[in-house]
Parts: sequence; structure tokens; C-alpha cells
Amino acid sequence: MGYYIGVEPGVNIYVEDVNPTGNKTILLIHGWPGDHNLFEYQFNQLPKMGYRCIGIDCRGFGLSDKPWSGYDYNRLSDDIRCVVDALKLQNFTLGGHSTGGAICVRYMARHNGYGVSKLALFAAAAPSLIQRPYFPYGLQKQAVINIIQGVYKDRPNTLREFGSMIFHNYVSQPLSDWIFQLGLQAASWSTAAIANTWLGEERLFNDLKTIKVPTLILHGINDQVCLFPLAISQKYSIKNSKLVPFEACGHFLFYDQRERFNKELVQFIEE
Repeated sequence: MGYYIGVEPGVNIYVEDVNPTGNKTILLIHGWPGDHNLFEYQFNQLPKMGYRCIGIDCRGFGLSDKPWSGYDYNRLSDDIRCVVDALKLQNFTLGGHSTGGAICVRYMARHNGYGVSKLALFAAAAPSLIQRPYFPYGLQKQAVINIIQGVYKDRPNTLREFGSMIFHNYVSQPLSDWIFQLGLQAASWSTAAIANTWLGEERLFNDLKTIKVPTLILHGINDQVCLFPLAISQKYSIKNSKLVPFEACGHFLFYDQRERFNKELVQFIEE
């Protein structure tokens, strides 16, 4: 079931609600530059086990509206709150991948984890995607600057180059092409704006410390985008958290190790 939810005047967010009568709910937030379809292989399996799976397309991506502004973590987390309120969600698991994980972390801090009983972070871009003087574990700043410049000069080629970084294990060319097409559905200005947040002051060190609910951290050791030390930092910052390293696994761990990813997620929800 797909529909739109208004999050502010003139801006509507697309929501995919699979198995609305499921006995437990997980709300999934995608990473850059995709949309909710990145979780296709969770939507295929988890509803069979009785779960309600909800995916949203963040503003600027997928089927959602693509306004010029509103791409900071505060506004993006407020969009999640609008969806939670509209669907009257309670006691749900909130899961986010990459930048989606960062947005989930901001949601937990800004909205006091409203409605969330458990949090799951998948290769999350937290507490900082890039290296800083006090945090030497992320990507070099220039790497992100190159991405932003590439979006403005040749977005398709930039997304192709990004696609070459996200897998550790083999995926078919058609699957890679499909993910590439999901990225092209985003607005170019949205794609650049999200990348710009990685450079700015969107730091999540304090946000992580506010999280009180049980938290699962799944992260590929071979991740070339959100480097594995980010997961270690998340583990140390979130008191009630569990880190599960995925060996021989890259940034898109729900493709690199699909069966294990689903198993770990379901086990966590059931604990």
C-alpha cells in the first residue's frame, strides 16, 4: 500500500506500507541517493514472518516531493515524526541505512525517540561521515567535495563511481544498474544538498549519547563509505547497544550478506 503524507505546506512524502496488519512494525529509512526500494529484500521476507514493514522516500528522493530546501537532519527527522504521527505508530523498530541511519539518530535525540522501542543502524553515517580534527576515522573531506562537484558536473557518472564502492561481494550488473536508476530518480539539488550535510556541522556525537532504547549496529568491516570505526564509535556512545561486524561485507550489507542481515534484524526485533 502506497500513499503520500504531508510533512509541511506543499511537501508530501511517499510512504510504502507493506502488511499493515502485521503484529510488529519496522520503519526503514534509506540512505543516499536511493529510496525505500533499497529495502526490497526485506519487504519481500519480513512480512512473511508477520511484520509490518514501512518504508519512506526521504524528501527529494524516490517518489516524494523534491523541494529546494529542507535537507538538514533536523528537518529530515521532523519528516519522520510527521509519518509516525500520521500512521499513529507506537512501539516500533526504527531502522536506518547510511545517511538514513544518521537521520534516525537525530530523530532519537530531537524527538526523544518518540514511539520507538528499538533502534537499528545499518552502516550508519554517524557520528560523522568525514574526518575532523577530533575524529580521524571517517572519509577525507576532499572525497565528499569531489562527490558534490561531480553531482553538479556529471551526476550519472558520479553515481556510477559511487556504485562501484558500495559492494564487497559480487552482484549482477542488472542489480547494479537498478540501484543506479534509483539514484537518478532523485533531484540533482537534493542529491547535492544531502552530500553537503556531511561536510557541515551535522555532527551526531551528542545525539548518540541520548539514545536509551536497545540498539543494533550492523556494519560491514570492508565498508568503503561509512568506515567501520564509525560503528565502533556508535557502540561506545550508545549504552544499550550491540555491534555485529559483518566480515567480507561492504556498505550495502543488505545485499552483500542478505540472509544474515535479515536474520540478525529479525532476531533483534524478537528479543
